[in-house]
Amino acid sequence: MLIQPEELSVRQMYAYMVGMITPRPIAWVSTIGPTGVTNLAPFSFFNGVSAKPAALCFSAVNNRDGSPKDTIRNIEATGQFVVNVVPAELVEVMNQTSFEYPPDQSEIDSIGIEVVPSQLVRPPRVKASPIQIECQLIQVVKVGEGPAAGNLVVGQILLAHVDDAVLNPAGEIDPSLVDAVGRMGAADYCWTRQTFARPRPESA
Repeated sequence: MLIQPEELSVRQMYAYMVGMITPRPIAWVSTIGPTGVTNLAPFSFFNGVSAKPAALCFSAVNNRDGSPKDTIRNIEATGQFVVNVVPAELVEVMNQTSFEYPPDQSEIDSIGIEVVPSQLVRPPRVKASPIQIECQLIQVVKVGEGPAAGNLVVGQILLAHVDDAVLNPAGEIDPSLVDAVGRMGAADYCWTRQTFARPRPESA
């Protein structure tokens, strides 16, 4: 099978991409708009960028009409956001926030999600998330134009809140205790409960 993007519709190519790039961690991003309305939405095009400066990135594709999502508009206006890690117990409520609410309607208020104030940025943190990362915008890279075009958000990590309950005796984050979920193709998700180790080779 050969996949040639120029021969496919945007919808078809997107379906192939989310099937090829798996599993994908989920950035559950909270923001605040210029008028004070909070927003919370999940994005599975998400990863780390660098350790110095500590930075991460996620990408939000445009809406079907070609307009940017509320998350992108809010970040461009305020320069701040919080990435909340999604454990298995929060999958249902996280999925509910993927519904496209109007810009003036808060997912947090509509669903009744408990949040707590951040320390260095204005957007709130999801209280039940075991890891919450406060970020300052470095850059938004526009990749393409129109429907499904990408908006790659690169943010500097200012402060990370990690629940002591997900730490091992050495004070390291234990992925099995975080119980984070990942996104697969279509509407499928996966758990990170099964892991294996492969030490990096010391020689060729």
